Amino acid sequence: MNNPIQALALHPDRLFSSDVNVVEIARKLYAEIKDLPIISPHGHTDPSWFNENKNFGNATDLLIKPDHYVFRMLYSQGIPLTDLGIPQHGLKGNMAQAIDTDPQKVWQIFADNYHLFAGTPSGYWLDSVFSNIFGFTEKLCSQNAQEYYQEITEKLATPEFKPHALMDRFNIEFIATTEGALDDLKHHRAIKDTPMAKRVSTSFRPDDVVDASREDFVENLAKLAEITGEDTNTWQGYLNAIRARRAFFIKEGRATATDHGHPTALTADLSEEDCQQLLATCLSGQSTAAEQELFRGQMLTELAGMSIEDGLVMQIHPGVHRNHNQPIFDVFGRDKGCDIPSQTDFVDALKPLLSKYGNHPKLKVILFTLDETTYSRELAPLAGHYPSLKLGPAWWFNDSPAGMYRFRQQTTETAGFYNTVGFNDDTRAFLSIPARHDVARRVDCRYLAELVCNHQISETEAHTLAYQLTYGLVKKAYKLD
Repeated sequence: MNNPIQALALHPDRLFSSDVNVVEIARKLYAEIKDLPIISPHGHTDPSWFNENKNFGNATDLLIKPDHYVFRMLYSQGIPLTDLGIPQHGLKGNMAQAIDTDPQKVWQIFADNYHLFAGTPSGYWLDSVFSNIFGFTEKLCSQNAQEYYQEITEKLATPEFKPHALMDRFNIEFIATTEGALDDLKHHRAIKDTPMAKRVSTSFRPDDVVDASREDFVENLAKLAEITGEDTNTWQGYLNAIRARRAFFIKEGRATATDHGHPTALTADLSEEDCQQLLATCLSGQSTAAEQELFRGQMLTELAGMSIEDGLVMQIHPGVHRNHNQPIFDVFGRDKGCDIPSQTDFVDALKPLLSKYGNHPKLKVILFTLDETTYSRELAPLAGHYPSLKLGPAWWFNDSPAGMYRFRQQTTETAGFYNTVGFNDDTRAFLSIPARHDVARRVDCRYLAELVCNHQISETEAHTLAYQLTYGLVKKAYKLD
């Protein structure tokens, strides 16, 4: 498609509603919070960026390859991932095929198909990046693709576009990366005694040693035993090994939180004898899907107990059928845009964990979901009662203006604002962080302005809440204050 060149202009009142009364109040709220520091406590940026502080390579490597929001849309229109230069990390992958892909050709494909992103969060974020960060005044299209590519790539080579400089430019006060339990945290350890250590930490993601359905589970437990000196064939040895890794993440990576990407929110509270038998079954390679799910459920309860011991905030985000496209997973590996939301139960699934630990004053659990039907029916009532529970923001497929707005509508009346935790950008795409936080701030200002116009809260309350939703609640929830 040969798209005509259009002006790229971001309206100052974008996302503020079409009601002039709401817009007037939203403007005032936004003016007070738009420049507050960014707290990004849940994300997947590369820790080497903050350690090595090297310039990014080119437009394609930075804006397309790491961002599954982008390439999943292109793939949905029949564009092969090999044509986009996506590395083949799967069991049947051939790295050379992807490495040889010309980044300028990839960028041209992206620009030729940029119209696909109209009305999507990715389109909004990308337009914001192109306008606010690179200063483009024309919307990306086929005709200006190479001009875009050259200008972005040239700017990325300058000192002003190194990660540390961008951290300052974006006003990022704190950012957390996410690493698996077996990671050596070399980049976090390298910045341990530098000023960057106060701004960058890791999060402990133990899925690699907790999810018995993974093809590398048995191998990973052997590695876990090797690096901890514990016998991971025994239940207590296995738990001790995970405790040791948590301690390592706290000491060497300054972790404040854990992160658990389970398919469901199932939890369990089995006897030690049953746990030992279940572990042996999973290690045998003969476990069923139900046994693997029960193992994950038991481990969520065990990990909650560990959070009480060491103080790490627990993030649980179920409700995803991960790697749904098996051939893509086989060749390209995980996190390639093949994850699909699924129906999720929280009330019954979390009952064993909450019965055991839900009233403990030291437990802090943040719940995420992709199943919006649970917002008002399950999540808001749970967080509106249990002191250990808070609601994570609209996440992933719901990380959009409409998704954020629905989240506030469906959770506020039951859970209030103070049982939520601000905004998480959950991104691998570093340059999109300001745009994504700006969307959240604008949507929250709109929602608060509507409550003021409906005489449900005062304008004074709205100003206080705008600050809390932007900055205060997230620092408190992740123990950063």
